[in-house]
Amino acid sequence: MNLKHTLIVLEEAECLADQQAVEAALDRMAEEITTQLGERSPLVFCVMNGGLIVTGQLLTRLLFPLEVGYLHASRYGSKTTGGELLWKAEFQAEVTGRTVLLVDDILDEGHTLKALSDECLRRGAASVLTAVLVDKRHVRKVEPGYRADFTGMEIPDRFVFGYGLDYDGVWRNAPGIYAVKGM
Repeated sequence: MNLKHTLIVLEEAECLADQQAVEAALDRMAEEITTQLGERSPLVFCVMNGGLIVTGQLLTRLLFPLEVGYLHASRYGSKTTGGELLWKAEFQAEVTGRTVLLVDDILDEGHTLKALSDECLRRGAASVLTAVLVDKRHVRKVEPGYRADFTGMEIPDRFVFGYGLDYDGVWRNAPGIYAVKGM
């Protein structure tokens, strides 16, 4: 991908949620998470790479004791459709008996988030909750009705980027949620 093309992608994209709307969604999520987990000293795992920006922004809003780590597993690589789950970095912290919060950028079909949640439970986590900035509205979820425990906003079933979500490896840093033109 060349620089000119990446600039055109952003220029032609439709802004689904501007920075102010994303910040408001993060504020709401933080309130909900604080209410539910504020007295449980959870272990928060950032799901890399997409969850990096969301987790960083969310952590500054969670004013209670917590431990932070990261997991890196992907079904996408450099593709736009998912495949087999590939581990790039596994657990650096013990989850046995802990309340775990997995934070990611998007819940599309949910295969990755469900696999990570199941793995935490398999390793002995007391409970696992999930938080995503965006949830795509469609019926292709890993299980009927599959949802994150905390969701910032729902978006249409389009190819999106920004606030952690990427377009072919770029624009995770875009200051909002954008839909690629024609996708």
